[in-house]
Amino acid sequence: MKNLKKGFTLIELLVVIAIIGILAAIVLASLGTARSKGNDAKIKEQLGSIRNAAEVYYSTNNNYGAISSATDCTTAAAGNMGNDTSSGFKPLVTAANWPGSVNATCVTNAGAAAATAYSASHVLSDGTYWCVDSTGASKAETAATSASVCS
Repeated sequence: MKNLKKGFTLIELLVVIAIIGILAAIVLASLGTARSKGNDAKIKEQLGSIRNAAEVYYSTNNNYGAISSATDCTTAAAGNMGNDTSSGFKPLVTAANWPGSVNATCVTNAGAAAATAYSASHVLSDGTYWCVDSTGASKAETAATSASVCS
């Protein structure tokens, strides 16, 4: 009679564990890429919402308020669109609502209260910036917005 032992050998178990480890590493790498793409999609959507809120602000006030130079959208003076709640602009530019808690950059074309153009941008995961402006542009830029329209 043969003495047959049932079960796996140590080598077989190590091979299975190694294969599972390799598959897990591949999945985790893919999840990292998916997470950054998800954050980029959120940034683009939120900038689109900023454009909509800016147009609501403009239709109510006939201007975009005043942001004299490229700045965090919330640091503008009281009474301009960066601090406006009725248009829905202020919640959109709260830093806690952005990936990495870094706020968007906003610029208008006038230091006075009668700006007729604006732009807003935010950095994406690849280091480029996504820019939207009052002309309807939505595009990638190499730097944060510094003019009232995307370049």
